This record gives sequence, structure tokens and C-alpha cells, in this order.
Amino acid sequence: MSCAGCAVGTDKSSPAGCKSNGHCATGGCNKLNTFDWLRAMPVPVSQRFNIHEVSFKNGVRKGFYANSKGIDVMTGDMVCVETESGYDVGRISLSGELVRLQMKKRRVSPNSTFSPILRKATDADMEKMMEGRALEGATMLRARTYARELKLDMKIGEVEFQGDKRKATFYYIADDRVDFRELIKIYAREFRVKIEMRQIGARQEAGKIGGLGSCGRELCCSTWLTDFKSVSTHAARYQNLSINQSKLSGQCGRLKCCLNFELDTYMDALQDFPKHADILRTEFGDARLVKTDIFKKLMVYEYNAGGKQYPVTLEKVREVLSMNSKGQKPEHLEGVKYEQEPAVKEVEYATVVEQVSLRTIEKAEQKRRQKNRQKGPQQQNQRRDNPPQGRRDNNQNPRDQRQQEQKGNNQPRRDGNQQKGPGNQQQNQQRHRGNNRPPRGNNRGPGNDNNNKS
Repeated sequence: MSCAGCAVGTDKSSPAGCKSNGHCATGGCNKLNTFDWLRAMPVPVSQRFNIHEVSFKNGVRKGFYANSKGIDVMTGDMVCVETESGYDVGRISLSGELVRLQMKKRRVSPNSTFSPILRKATDADMEKMMEGRALEGATMLRARTYARELKLDMKIGEVEFQGDKRKATFYYIADDRVDFRELIKIYAREFRVKIEMRQIGARQEAGKIGGLGSCGRELCCSTWLTDFKSVSTHAARYQNLSINQSKLSGQCGRLKCCLNFELDTYMDALQDFPKHADILRTEFGDARLVKTDIFKKLMVYEYNAGGKQYPVTLEKVREVLSMNSKGQKPEHLEGVKYEQEPAVKEVEYATVVEQVSLRTIEKAEQKRRQKNRQKGPQQQNQRRDNPPQGRRDNNQNPRDQRQQEQKGNNQPRRDGNQQKGPGNQQQNQQRHRGNNRPPRGNNRGPGNDNNNKS
């Protein structure tokens, strides 16, 4: 089953975001879920609560149904339940004793009459339900076209088919009362199903469509928020928020529901602030209240609009108010303003036991290389100070250098064959012997004499 109600959207009957194919282990693809923390606890059959909570279309709506036939079902099973016109297919979202608590929370009496659970959903029931889900998008577009042709001041927000495709519920938004009797006749003739029109508000429409809020998370109305309370701009003023309609409004166009979440905490914190402290009278002049910092418990005053601001603690404000009630005035708020102490840097300590790593070894290797590099220039300097024999000193005068060069030029050149060493002398002697031999033509032997005579 695909996540048809997931805010990330679907692609060819498979979720485009979580990629879990509609079988999330955490239940994240099902809206308005309740954590079943008693699911792993075994309960005898005789003590089981026979009423189950069933969710339809991935949590878009929920209801309580009785298991009067004693069918062996548990949380997560797909079941068919009885309705006024046929049956519908849904998933059991909660079972056991937690259903009793949910009924108490929603003020549902356990003695009231509940529709029964018929059976577990078969493959044919699931296929028919998916066919109805596939028709919802095209049906909604056609329904909007017919409403526009009749010039009705309404907007079709969503269409939901029943599991057996015999009934379709059209959710619409309208500011005033709408006469849609003619529209129902057109819908019944075109779609050939039983038509039910249900009016919803802007917040409920946003919960059905879903989406992501400015906080980066999924909308509260589409995940867990069930009751919608009125939100006013006073909630923003108490929390020192700027009255900016574009920032305070949600995707539904109304004020964000989350403005009420922390309002009670701010109201409790404001009880500690002194009342009627909008103006503090001093000899320098009257100081007006600019803002209040609830977290730091400071009240900020200024003498002129846009001038220097003076943060004052609640105790000092009470002291100045008591002085003003007696007809006394302090000289200036400069003497009673709050001065923030400089932050003290905490020294962090860390144990170095068993913290030898490859990084420390690499550091030791780098230090050793640096020492070797430092030794190299020192050895070169020593060689420069004590140059070897046969090399010219760089500090020698140029005149002495010329004399040495002239002496070197006057000396006879050595033969390349004359080299020192006993081995080289023998080689040179052999070479000289070979050079002193007469040519073959001038050599006379016994054979050559005979040739000459002839």
C-alpha cells in the first residue's frame, strides 16, 4: 500500500520520500498515530478489549469499531468495516486497553453503539480500494470544473472514495452557506456514486493536503494535531514577536497554531514582572518601557525614541516605582542599569591515559625530521669554515687568486696516462711498450730476409 497521505508525495503507487513502500516500522507514514506501548504485553483472550481504532486513508480520519465476531486481528491488520452504504477498508491503528483511554480522551462512551468489523481485507478488497484511490485526483479536478460552471463560491479541497467505490465524500471550503443541490445532481449523474458533501475549515484542508512548515518539519495539523483552537495576535505580542502577517501565517493562510504552544509558559513568566511599569520618572526625565526580556528577566527603558537603551532588573524597577510613589526620583537610570558580567572561560581538562594514537606518532616523526634539517645547515657551515686542501677560500683576496692561477698555468701538464698508483704504473708501462714496437712492414725476420733477397 502506498503512502497516499504522506506529505512527500507518491510516485506510481510508491512513496517518493521514505522508500519503505508504505510499511514504515515507526508508523511515520500514518497521520495522527498513537504509540502503542502495550503492544508487546500478552493479554488473555477473555480480557481483551473488543473495540479497535481503525484509520482510513493513512490516518486522514479515524473511528472506533467493535470486534463482535471475535476475529483474530491485531494492530496493523487491514480490515473491512461496515458503513451505512456498503463497507470500507481501513487499518487497525490501535487495539487493547489504549483504545479505552483514547475513547475517554475523545469523550466517547463505551456503552454507545459501534459498527462491527466484518472480516480481514482480502486481495480483491485491496485492489478495489486502490482503484478508488487512483480515481480521486481526476474526480477532484472535474468536480472543481462543475462548481465553477455553476458559479458557486466554494472550493473542492479533497475527494475520498469508500473502499467499495459506492460512495464518494467531497470536502469543500466556503465562507458562507452554499446551495449545492444542483451540484449534487450533476455529481451523481457524472460519477454514478453516492455523494456526500462535507464542509471543512482552512486548517483542516491544510491537514488533509499536508506539507512542510517553516520549521522544516511536517505540518502539525497533518501529523498529530486534532483540535484546532483560535489563535490571535495577542499570543505574538506576549511572546515579543514582530507583528508580521507573512511570518505569522501558516500554509492555510491563518495564524500558526504553534503560537499557542508556549503561550501558557510566557503568561506564567510574566506574572513575576511588575505591573504599571511603563514609565519610570527620574530627574533626567521620564523613561519609557521599550521591551521586556522574559528569559533574562530584564526590562529595557529609553528616554528618547531611538536613543540609548537601559536594561534594568525587576528588583531595581520595583525600587524606582516605590520611590516614584513617595514622590522621589533617582538621578538617572545609568546608576541602576544592569551590567552583564564578563563570561569566565572554563578550563577544560582531559585525561591523556590510553590516548596514544597514530597522530602522536606522526608528530614525533615530524619533530625528528625537523631536528635533522637543523643539523644539516650546521654541518655545511662547519665545512665552509674549514675548507679542504686544494680548494680556494672564498674569503681569499682576488690578487692572491690570480697568482695561484698563474702558477697553475706555468706548471707542465700531466699526461692523461700518467696516474698515480702501482696498478696504473704497470698499465702505463705496457702501453709504452706497445707504442715502441716498430711497424709490421719494417720488422725483419727469417722469413722476411728470404723475401728481400729475392
